[in-house]
Amino acid sequence: MIRNIATSFLLFCALSTAAQDRVIPDSLKVPNGTSLITHVYAKGVQQYVCSQDSKDTTRYSWVFIAPKADLYSDTDYHKLVGKHYLNAGKKPTWKMKDGSTISGLKLKSVKASDSLSVPWLLLKGITPEGTGQAKEVTYIQRINTRGGNSPLITGTPPRNGQLLEVPYTAEYLFYK
Repeated sequence: MIRNIATSFLLFCALSTAAQDRVIPDSLKVPNGTSLITHVYAKGVQQYVCSQDSKDTTRYSWVFIAPKADLYSDTDYHKLVGKHYLNAGKKPTWKMKDGSTISGLKLKSVKASDSLSVPWLLLKGITPEGTGQAKEVTYIQRINTRGGNSPLITGTPPRNGQLLEVPYTAEYLFYK
């Protein structure tokens, strides 16, 4: 009986791991020879500003400004390990509590499974700083996004220049 339970549990774990591997689209997979350094969970907002179309002043759209998120080591968002934001050069950046920082350059993007969520991404790690774990990062994946996409503007438009913060969560995987 115990052997059957143990065998079933091991089979479940193997299938779960295989399913997780298939979750990431091939176009977002990191090259062979890379290894996972850390996996963090982001909770924050994607910021947008309302912009009026210069050619058709009756049309407005939300224009992306920046992400602003806290990074956690656990799915319950208890242990804060860093921050995510745009740096002065307008590059997505992750600053870890160990003092290291890595920015990213977008390589590929895949639409999320729903229109309310920001896309999944593969980024190249650039301009590492500090001596912590982010110093070695060569690739970053953003996966399992929830929310963050700007809504369509319907009805009475917001005022030009209005700020909108859309809550989102995501997972970031850092590789060397």
